[in-house]
Amino acid sequence: MSSAARPRRSVLYMPGSNARALEKARSIPADALILDLEDAVAPDAKAEARAQVCAAVKEGGYGKREIIIRVNGLSTEWGGADIEAAVAAGPDAILVPKISSAEDVRAASALLDQAGAGAGLQLWAMMETPLAMLQAQSIAATASETRMTVWVMGTNDIAKELRCAHTPDRLPMVTSLGLCMLAARAYGITLLDGVYNDIKNESGFAAICEQGRDLGLDGKTLIHPSQVGPCNTIFSPDEAEVAFSRQVIEAFKQPENSGKGVIKVDGKMVELLHAEIAERVVSIADAIAELEAAG
Repeated sequence: MSSAARPRRSVLYMPGSNARALEKARSIPADALILDLEDAVAPDAKAEARAQVCAAVKEGGYGKREIIIRVNGLSTEWGGADIEAAVAAGPDAILVPKISSAEDVRAASALLDQAGAGAGLQLWAMMETPLAMLQAQSIAATASETRMTVWVMGTNDIAKELRCAHTPDRLPMVTSLGLCMLAARAYGITLLDGVYNDIKNESGFAAICEQGRDLGLDGKTLIHPSQVGPCNTIFSPDEAEVAFSRQVIEAFKQPENSGKGVIKVDGKMVELLHAEIAERVVSIADAIAELEAAG
């Protein structure tokens, strides 16, 4: 499955310093796991967490879940060693925090090359600073020359830097999300929403997931296993949407509709652009089915 086609509805952070959590993650039905060496790990536990995470990745047993290691910032005392160890462990991707410029992306990608990363190792970037929001287009443009495939919105850090509140409608965050969405879509980058902190607020979490989906984000990063199921459901196309999309695709394939730009399907007028949307919906649904069948 290509990186672009891979479902990333639910992307769960797991603390690298917690060996039990790393083991439990093998059975959690998240599409992807971020094994974290940064925010979830205290300074005096960084080395131990690095060793545990890399050993877990080498051991495997995570099925078709996409495995990402989040390293510490490249300017920190741990960043360089994290990169070398993470590359050697062989995850699907390495997530680098505090990316704020095109130069940061190039530098991170070069470090992966220098550490001997294989061609398939992806670079994921945390978008979490005001400068990153202002530089979103130039950062995104490096995707064609580097390993970068995915952006993760660091909404907690953005709120801190902007001195804004986490309101239920996320109005203070919409500008940042929108700038990154425009740049990501222009350059073919997957965009993942930030975390939701109030674990027990199930209705609030569902509303934020729905908002992220409606804004066009590809999935959401999570901080607790209980959030995985609802997130998967909300970021999956529903059965009716998939069924209608298949109808649209088949209708445009019919000889009598050849060359037409607008046709009627199930009483609705649809254009060629709707056929393109339908192709994407079906592609996502098929990829989700393949992933879930694998367990």
